[in-house]
Amino acid sequence: MVTQERHSGYQLVSEKELEDELETCHVDKNSSKRLLYAQCPRTTAACVVAGFFTLFLVFRSWYASDSTINSSCDSSNGGYLCQPEISHYWGQYSPYFSIPSEIPSEVPEGCEITFVQVLARHGARDPTAAKTVEYNAVIEKIKSHVENYSPEYEFLKDYVYSLGADRLSVFGEQELVNLGTSFYQRYHSLAQAFNPFVRASGQDRVVQSAKNFSQGFHQARIADKASSAIDKYPYPIVVISEEDGSNNTLHHEICTNFENGHQTDVGWEAQKQWVELFVPPIRARLNANLPGAELTASETIHFMDLCPFETVANPDGKISRFCFLFTEDEWHQFDYYQSLGKFYGFGNENPLGPTQGVGFANELIARLTNKPVHDHTTVNHTLDDSEITFPLDRIFYADFSHDNDLTAIFSALGLYNTTAPLSNTTMQTTAETNGYSASWTVPFAARAYFEKLKCNFNVADRHTIYKEELVRVLVNDRVLPLQSCGADALGRCALSEFVKSLSFARNGGAWDQCFN
Repeated sequence: MVTQERHSGYQLVSEKELEDELETCHVDKNSSKRLLYAQCPRTTAACVVAGFFTLFLVFRSWYASDSTINSSCDSSNGGYLCQPEISHYWGQYSPYFSIPSEIPSEVPEGCEITFVQVLARHGARDPTAAKTVEYNAVIEKIKSHVENYSPEYEFLKDYVYSLGADRLSVFGEQELVNLGTSFYQRYHSLAQAFNPFVRASGQDRVVQSAKNFSQGFHQARIADKASSAIDKYPYPIVVISEEDGSNNTLHHEICTNFENGHQTDVGWEAQKQWVELFVPPIRARLNANLPGAELTASETIHFMDLCPFETVANPDGKISRFCFLFTEDEWHQFDYYQSLGKFYGFGNENPLGPTQGVGFANELIARLTNKPVHDHTTVNHTLDDSEITFPLDRIFYADFSHDNDLTAIFSALGLYNTTAPLSNTTMQTTAETNGYSASWTVPFAARAYFEKLKCNFNVADRHTIYKEELVRVLVNDRVLPLQSCGADALGRCALSEFVKSLSFARNGGAWDQCFN
């Protein structure tokens, strides 16, 4: 759970310390059938603690083995696990879940990681200020016009809209604590000795997410008795302003033609045709079960949106009743609708979408190569020209941003260049899109790991000595084969080839089209 770092009147004791106490007391902590007698050579209090902890372990064992009992749907490793047949199809409103990887995500044999950049989206939140007004209006319209509800819709009679606007939910805060914990565990050999350098785009929920990540990382280190680092927690966070006109590689804002030109409508135009195909049957069913509501197509989608937002508003991520008003196929169609919006709105199929991610791509090149940033797009040179606010000698970097910006950055880096333009008349699976969907790329608490590896050999040829470090990229735990730079069987490229493949970013993308 999310905790404050200052405590008064009690001491936090790690699970490992209590397990050690159990060993001393000769308690079988693996027993799930009976409470064993604890013969303790220490104090009576220690025995009491050991006994209660045994009960805790037994309860936790039962808890973990039965998903119908477990009160939390989220975990630090696998992410969101409840009702995956629907919850993994909510587009960018899905809580993070671990994506299956065709290429093993473990550190390859003969390699060691020497550098990691994590780029993450903020945790789950309330709807935006504009959307929360629209969602509330849909509920008020239903309650004002419907007198006879079909049985599965009767809960709406007493439902009161209570979602806020733009704030992280408690569940969303915990997502980022979990990310900090899992990041530490994944890279523990380095995390034991090095602190992360943290940046966040300036919106409150993004800054808070960076703090939550830091909290999880710190807690994992404190629990790791092998850590040798001087833990200077709380870690400093460089906050990059989102004020109008501010250069910010973690938030699109200053490319005028992208913000105000016809490119703004490209995503919606791609979604519009798909809406005409998938929404009518859903709309007809809702209006039949809510006689008098007369929901429009956009209101139908807003009604579906309430499922993920009500779910992540629950501290444990309990699936909302709204979710079960729709079929699995309809959620897949909803996910595809959101994927069209991202791909055409900020991704490869928007003329200026990838350009919004060029600044961060050039910052990544600088960090990977330990050379100053060369960029004339969104980089804030006041920050990046300073070794205090943009150091180049760190092992860990952690940056926090938004879903639209992650989409643009992935496109600027060419991570989904093998994905053909998505059809807006026929739904495509992730197998058909080469792993692209909104829920697979930018869910709440999404994370991309950019790793640099030093390898002595590969599995196929143990005599190979690599002359330079390799680069590997994982998005939500899925290794992306870096085909634009000649990836090997494990998805990796030589560092020089990776940088060479980023000519789009190094040349400024289409920045010259932003202001004419």
